[in-house]
Amino acid sequence: VMAQNGTTENGVPPNPAALPLPQPCRVSEIKHTKLFINNEWQSSVNGKTFPTFNPATGEKICDVEEADKTMESMDSGKPFLQSFFIDLDGSIKTLRYYAGWADKIHGKTLPVDDNFMCFTKHEPVGVCGAIIPWNFPLLMFVWKIAPALCCGNTVVIKPAEQTPLTALHVGALIKEAGFPPGVVNIVPGFGPTAGAAIASHMGIDKVAFTGSTEVGQLIKEAAAKSNLKRVTLELGGKNPCIVFADSDLQLAVQEAQKGAFYNQGQCCTAASRVFVEESVYDEFVRLSVESAKKIVAGDPMDPQTSHGPQIDQQQFEKILEMVESGKKEGAKLECGGCSVQDKGLFIQPTIFSDVKDHMRLAKEEIFGPVQCILKFKSQEEVIERANNTHYGLAAAVFTRSVERAVSVSSALEAGTVWVNCYNALHAQAPFGGYKMSGNGRELGEYALAEYTEVKTVTIKLNEQLTV
Repeated sequence: VMAQNGTTENGVPPNPAALPLPQPCRVSEIKHTKLFINNEWQSSVNGKTFPTFNPATGEKICDVEEADKTMESMDSGKPFLQSFFIDLDGSIKTLRYYAGWADKIHGKTLPVDDNFMCFTKHEPVGVCGAIIPWNFPLLMFVWKIAPALCCGNTVVIKPAEQTPLTALHVGALIKEAGFPPGVVNIVPGFGPTAGAAIASHMGIDKVAFTGSTEVGQLIKEAAAKSNLKRVTLELGGKNPCIVFADSDLQLAVQEAQKGAFYNQGQCCTAASRVFVEESVYDEFVRLSVESAKKIVAGDPMDPQTSHGPQIDQQQFEKILEMVESGKKEGAKLECGGCSVQDKGLFIQPTIFSDVKDHMRLAKEEIFGPVQCILKFKSQEEVIERANNTHYGLAAAVFTRSVERAVSVSSALEAGTVWVNCYNALHAQAPFGGYKMSGNGRELGEYALAEYTEVKTVTIKLNEQLTV
């Protein structure tokens, strides 16, 4: 029996070898490939479809109806245990959390001058468009619909073209659960067509997007040029992870690699710039290489696997090109740096040392399993370097000093700062970025403000007003 945090009832993490081997869906078992509108499965108006592939094998899974201006591990390639214990578990917790908010969203009574009664109401925004990425298809689906629905909105959601299957399956569950028609609508398709239509549609009142900064800018522009719909954006990151000499070095190595390699590095929160104090730098690099070489890459459906393929050929080639740039610019390749096997899109967990701030590895979002380790001398220096980026999504600090943990986390320009941990996300805690990492917040109570309009009602009290 597994608890919700992915451990057994006695708190011990599950032994992958003791778990039954999960069986992937057969193509014949995939029933939902059409658009889900008004609780019905609809064909696209233009009759077009597009294929979705298994990145672990390169084989086509099925064809999906493509919306126009009108299953997790198999579809995305992430290891089964990660899908089950993190993505699915996080989705359940998020739904339960926001279900608890549904009857607790309320306004305030305000004391004002003279003989007036004044109060506020929180009303639904209306129709909310949601455009989600391929790296966490199920979890991002739930992050978007849960706060929107608990505030009384309806949703039109576009899953990524690479990973539409889990969203469509959830559509079937939504109908089975008894949702009224039209509350949740799912329109698979491509960004320039279906995504652009959501961003510019005059009947959509708000759009929430998770993805690249470049596409986020296009969505905000389209929203402004249409009906000035409100926009929340959760975008890219070039996240600093700062390791001080007084930290628990083994813990820092473990957590920094969780940040760098989790989901094959395909995370906006990836620990893509690891700054290590010079007195422990060599030891940190040695331990990191030792740890990276133990990572098991292979079939995502095998419980022993902790490292799966990249999402598609384009991403695969981009990552390897970034690796080559690191070599050319003078960073030291400590391990990895090439594909794992001929079949599929696997890249070895890769570590570079002697990375400098001017290198592409240290400036551009890689979105792959590449850990870049930089050296620093002082706290003041590392804070300045950590903040020297257009991004500001997440950061981490490893130290045994409470004073340093507080001062450094306060100085870092990031929406989330983890201390002595990494990727510790909770449904109750807001998540979002500074600067070009986005606008607005998801999760927690803060997300509710993104899905409601505040109305002020002022009533003049006099003898003519009767009940």
